Formats: sequence, structure tokens, C-alpha cells
Amino acid sequence: MDIKRAAVIGSGVMGSGIAAHIANAGIPVVLLDIVPKSATNGDGDRSAIAKGALERLKKADPAAFMHPKNAKLVTPGNLEDDLHLLAECDWIVEAIIEDIGLKAALYQRIDPVRKPGSVVSSNTSTIPLNMLTEGQSERFKADFLITHFFNPPRYMRLLELVTSEKTRAEAAEAIAAVCDRSLGKGVVRCKDTPGFIANRIGVTWIQAAVNEAISLGLTVEEADAVAGRPMGIPKTGIFGLMDLVGIDLMPHIARSLLSTLPEGDFYRGIYREHAVIKQMIADGYIGRKGKGGFYRVNKEGGKRVKEAIDLQTGTFRVSERVKLESVTTAGKDLRALAEFPDKTGQYARKVLAQTLSYAASLVPEIADSIVAVDEAMRLGYNWKFGPFELIDKLGTAWFAELCRSEGIPVPALVAQADGRSFYRVEGGKLQYLTTGGIYDDVVRPDGVLLLADVKRAAGGKPVWKNGSASLWDIGDGVLCFEFTSKMNALDEGTMAAYQKAMALIGDGKGQWKALVIHNEADNFSVGANLGLAMFAVNIALWPQIEQLVELGQQTYRALKYAPFPVVSAPSGMALGGGCEILLHSDHVQAHAETYMGLVEVGVGLLPGWGGCTEMLARAAANPKRPAGPMPPVAQAFETISLAKVGKSAAEGKELMYLKPSDGITMNRDRLLADAKAKALELAQNYTPPEKTTYTLPGPTGLVALEMFVEGFALQGKATPHDLVVSRHVAEVLTGGDTDHTRTVGEDQLLELERKGFMALIRTPASMDRIEHMLTTGKPLRN
Repeated sequence: MDIKRAAVIGSGVMGSGIAAHIANAGIPVVLLDIVPKSATNGDGDRSAIAKGALERLKKADPAAFMHPKNAKLVTPGNLEDDLHLLAECDWIVEAIIEDIGLKAALYQRIDPVRKPGSVVSSNTSTIPLNMLTEGQSERFKADFLITHFFNPPRYMRLLELVTSEKTRAEAAEAIAAVCDRSLGKGVVRCKDTPGFIANRIGVTWIQAAVNEAISLGLTVEEADAVAGRPMGIPKTGIFGLMDLVGIDLMPHIARSLLSTLPEGDFYRGIYREHAVIKQMIADGYIGRKGKGGFYRVNKEGGKRVKEAIDLQTGTFRVSERVKLESVTTAGKDLRALAEFPDKTGQYARKVLAQTLSYAASLVPEIADSIVAVDEAMRLGYNWKFGPFELIDKLGTAWFAELCRSEGIPVPALVAQADGRSFYRVEGGKLQYLTTGGIYDDVVRPDGVLLLADVKRAAGGKPVWKNGSASLWDIGDGVLCFEFTSKMNALDEGTMAAYQKAMALIGDGKGQWKALVIHNEADNFSVGANLGLAMFAVNIALWPQIEQLVELGQQTYRALKYAPFPVVSAPSGMALGGGCEILLHSDHVQAHAETYMGLVEVGVGLLPGWGGCTEMLARAAANPKRPAGPMPPVAQAFETISLAKVGKSAAEGKELMYLKPSDGITMNRDRLLADAKAKALELAQNYTPPEKTTYTLPGPTGLVALEMFVEGFALQGKATPHDLVVSRHVAEVLTGGDTDHTRTVGEDQLLELERKGFMALIRTPASMDRIEHMLTTGKPLRN
């Protein structure tokens, strides 16, 4: 069955967020909530609650919609006047408060009006499915399941799917498919148990970490420094995470879990209500959505001072940046951290022992395999490694001894491993240890191709590599180009790797047919290596800098006009030179959450590797543009000079960083397969694009653009150096110093780009901006 229309009941934070993300998939969705008391007597808008939620969604930061136009796909209504709209829906999501009585009553109202075969799911985070369906019709039970989204629904990839023996297989498969392919979720099948997988383990991890931090007398900064990046956990650590999700949420989750967990469960034994946290909630210190949490920003006296709470006294103090000997000494060696002979090492030991032993003891109770558990924790809590991957880092035999030393029973799975790792690579394939004690292959869903699996199959040996990039054989005559430098920054080594790829593929009629540019790092590429540029500037290596600019232009141009197709498959950030490679590709298959833009003006430069030229070409080719030479110039100038960034692939299309024909993949795991398929499609009878010429306005257009920027300066929105940078951008886009409108070729525009880049990089103001960016990661407005 296809999901062509959906409904979400409950317009709170989660319900409205789910509705927005369903709309992001292009699916019309009805958002219903109760009639407010103020409107029950006929006064006021009876759908005000749902309408208010939709208005908040439009203003949310981070944005709930991938593009503002997606809001038009959400129809707000109420449960008294608009319940009949459910008859048009293929999927109905219940997202009301965690009250089993209220949910049961709602299901009784939904069942008679929904159409036959429509699927109903609950977004419950803790209530088992068998409790939710108790007393419901057999028809309802056959169409019911749990789809547990994580907050915020657009950005968190985990979707826990729970079914019962009465759930129709077709219903489960339809929802799994739409959540995977259309919503971009990592769908993890869970057993019908309290808290499912991620929250069952995650809440226990948080409780253990808070308990031990208070018991050992650690500061919140020390605890977060240990139970954060060293363990492959986001830098928020424990206390920063609680501030992010809401400290007041934790007691609600705890109560729900405690009401359903079996007697003797480990969580019951470690659950504590800490006085300091109870007082924080009472005082309104519930995290970032309140006055602050474990961390806050004190704005007294007109200053902004970051403070942290003292876990022993409950008072705030100035937050300190900690540098722990245990963390520094251990580096990436997790076992060394846990063995370090101080209280922070002891903290690591206790948190790891309690959390990982609990996770290991729950399989197969909560899921059929360790793979599902690890996937759920990676996608739901943003852990870099799942619990069983962490145990492998410690060593299963060492971990068993750790459990014994902490007085914790060794989990049956750990004892069964008997010193073997939970994961191994055999014959180029990733395998996992099953509950039966044997190894089995990790099987990917159809349509998923991961570069990590390609690397394993190749024994870690690429077709070719240097220090900046690697080339991998992804099958069927397609080469994959992977950036491998820090932050995937681009340098001479990157250009050399591109040249090698072109030499290997040749005319595209031999062993290799096409090139895909892709990687599985957090970011596609943050652009040119500014650190190297600063070093070269500081010792006045101007010829080397100019040579790199020319090399980048020549290489990108060669890729654009190569006799074989080039397909880029970005995800994360694609900025500066990383965005420019997208502009030069035959096709871009972008992950929906690609953050792209030409941001060079933010560091006082202009795009130097053909970005100005390509944006001008995009604007000129726009069939909706007004006639004449000036409109495309003005459009490209506005995008570049304001350093506009598309915060999704959909916004990237609107800004013309992506062409109308470029593709968008919602699920990142499917990105490489989609890009490869497009490359093979293009390789059939491929013909390179023809070179472009431009009719440009010359000095008249230059003056018009300068007046535009001067207007911003008068409003205080542009600095004196902004005027300098913008003039160089304008000179490129208008065709340089000429007396009249003229036709200009790509080579002439690239020469103007090179000259403008070299002029700007010599200015002290631009150097200040680059240095500030390298130091703080933020642009400087000077």
C-alpha cells in the first residue's frame, strides 16, 4: 500500500514536528487537536491549538520544514469538527500525552471513521503496544503499530517500529517503507517491551551517569568531559544533553518506565531522585527551554557569563573549561580511560560497566540482535558507537572482569562471547555475534550501499589514494572519490586525486564509466584549507597561492567537461570549494540535510574556483528570469555577496546551488546507491556539456551593484571591507572593466575570479577574518 495522505493527532512539540516532517516528504497531512475551552461556547477559533502549532513550526529554529512551502501541505483542524478527514488518510499518527486512558478513548473515536486498511500508529515512547490495544477491535489491532520518533523529528534519524502478532505484515511494511525512503529514518524493529530500545538504555545511562557524578563529587564539566567525546558521545555529554532535551522531561519518562518495567530490573535498582535536580525543576531551571539548567548564561551587568551548577550545593558558579589528565592520556583508547587511576577514570569505569552490562543483558528481550541495539543508540542518541561496539573497544574478556569488579553479574551474551569480539570482518563482510553464539553477516536493506562496506570488501585497499583523498571501486565501472583530509578541507592533494581519477577513467569507455564524489564523514567538505592559506600568506608565498587558485579552476573545469559523467553525493556541510564541486558536476544527488553555500565573502574572499562563473550560468539559464543582461547578474550577486546558505537540499535548489534536475535522497544510507544509479544512467551515450558564453552589462551593471551594497552600508548592514569584497564579486559578474555590454567567455570570467581572489587575500582585513574563522569557527564582521 502507498501512503498518499496522513494525519497526526496531537499538535504538541512531537506531534507538530512529525506532521512537519511528513510534509517534508511531500505527503499532505492533517494536524488535529482538541477544541480549546475558550472556543467551546462558540467564541474563538475551534482549531486554534493546531493552527497555533503550525505557526510555531513556521518560526522554529532549527527549522522544522525543509522549505517554507512545505507548510502548505499541513492542514490544521480539531477533533470535533474535522474527525471525518481521517477517512481520507492512509496513515494516522497518534501523538497525544502519555496517558493510556486518553489514548484508548481516542482510538475508540478513530476506529469508526478511518477507511479500511488505513494504518494507525502511536508515537508513545514508553507504553507497550499490548497495553495500548487492550479492549480495541480486532480490526483496529490488525492495523495498529508503534512508530516512535525522536525529537526533533526532522533531524533525529531513529524510528523505532513495534508490532504485535496481530499487526498485518502489509501494514508494517508500508510504514517501514515510507519512514525509510520518504522520511529518511533508520527504521529499527523493536520488541514490545517498556521503553523499547533507545530510551530503555539511554535513560539508564543518564541515571547511572548522574548518580556516579554526584557520588564521586565530580563537577558537571568533568562528567561531561568524560562521558562525552571520549566515549563517542556528543560533546554535550550527560548534563549538557539533559539541558538540551529538558530536565523536567526526565521524571516523566522515569515514572512511565517504572510503571511498566519488570520487578528486579536493573534500572529500578539505580533509580534516584536527586534533591538538587528536584530543586532545579521547581525553580524553573529545566534546561535551554527555561532559565537554564546545569549550565546557564548569566546576563547580569550587561555581560554574558557561562555558569554551571554545583551538584553538591545547588548554587551556580562560573563554568570552567576542564582539561583532564585521564582524557588527555587515554586519547582514543577507551580502556585506558577506564583504567586511569583517579576519580574521572573511576567514573568512566562505573558508567560504562552499568550502561553496557544493562544493554547486553537485554538482548534478545528488546531486539533480536545486537545490530538493532547498536543502530538504535547511534541514531537515537547520536552515539558514535553502539553498546556492543563499545564493549568491543574495551575487549569482551576485560569487560567481563570489569563487571565482576563492580559487583555486576556478567551478562549472558558477554559470557557466551568468551573473549571473542561482538563484531568481526570475515571475507570482506561485517559479521556480528548472534544470540546463538555464532557469527552471521550484517545484512543491509535493499537499495542501501555504504562506503564503509565497500572498504571492508576491498580489505581497506582503495584503487588509489594520497593524503587528501581515496578512490574506491563501488562496482559496475563506477569510481567513488572520497575526501580524507581533516574536515574534508581541499588542497593540492585533492586536486591531484581528481587528476588521477580523470586519468583512470579516461574516455569512459574502458574499465571505468563514471565518477561519484561522496564520503560518509559528518560533512561533505568545508571548502579550501584556510590554515594552509594563512601559512602561505604569512611567509608571502603569493605564487603558490595563485598556483593553487589556477589549479582548482583548471581541475574543476576539467571535471565539468570530462568525457564521462561526474555525480556528486553530498551530505552535511558543502561549503565554499565543497559547494563549487557541486556546481561543476553533471548531476548532484544530495542528501536532504545538505547545508550548502558559497560562503567565501564571510572570510573576506570571493569564490575562486569557478563559483561565480557557475552561479552566473545558473541564473542566466533560469527560464523564469526577466529579459536582459542585468537580472542574472543581480541574482548571482545577491546570493554570493550575502553568502546565502541553503539549510537543506530543498533550499539549495531555490538558491540554484542545485539544478532543477538534481535529485534529493531523504535517507542518507541510500545516498551512494542513488548516486551510483544516476551515474550509470548518465554514462549511457554520455555527451559533455557545451561551454557557455555570457552577455554582461559591464560598468553600468557594476555601478548598479555598488549602489545596492552601499545601501546596506548606510543601514549598518555592511562594513567598509564588505564594500571592497562585494566590488570584486561585482567586477567578475559584470564582466570587468569594459565600455559597453559584451559577450564574455568562461576563461575570461575565471581570470577575473583569480585576480579578485588574489587582491583580497592580500588585504589585512581579509586575513583578520580568516584568522578569526580558524580560531573561533565563526565569521568576523569588521
